[in-house]
Amino acid sequence: MAEAEGRSGSISRKTNETSVSVSVAIDGTGASTISTGVGFFDHMLDQLSRHSLIDMTIEAKGDLHVDDHHTVEDTGIAIGQAIAKALGDRRGITRYASIDLAMDETMTRAAVDVSGRPFLVWNVAFSSPKIGTFDTELVREFFHALAQNAGITLHIQNLYGANNHHIAETCFKAVARVLRSATEIDPRQAGRIPSTKGTLA
Repeated sequence: MAEAEGRSGSISRKTNETSVSVSVAIDGTGASTISTGVGFFDHMLDQLSRHSLIDMTIEAKGDLHVDDHHTVEDTGIAIGQAIAKALGDRRGITRYASIDLAMDETMTRAAVDVSGRPFLVWNVAFSSPKIGTFDTELVREFFHALAQNAGITLHIQNLYGANNHHIAETCFKAVARVLRSATEIDPRQAGRIPSTKGTLA
């Protein structure tokens, strides 16, 4: 598909708190090289890449002596910006997708509109403030940063679940799958921008 060729983007972002470099290829195989210094977060980002089939190279160095917050948020910002850069004017994409994703006892729903309009609806609750040493509140912070900077409307709802690791992981896997579907080229669009406005900017 000619429209799908070259859909890649790279971002480098440096602040007093973090240094983050991200490269993505939308039409990849889900290959990833990830190093953020936060083990659980690396595991979740690997799920995001693997199940979206978006190749990702992510390197982040942050002020982990403070906490994980800046590293997680700034990585979300950079991934979002790289995805937005890779999609360009979003010509020919499917645009919308949703999924109910099961993992053992947990079910999480995600829906996305790759619209150019950033918005996050988050309806997920964790029963513990930590998964190992990772703050569960940072899962929302990541997806908020991703949605704002990728220019997507993203709804995530955990329907049920008991294990907090599973709840977090289904959020990442569900978002991965809707990103995969919504960013795919729709051959019936014939290269058009999927909006009556003529723009998704």
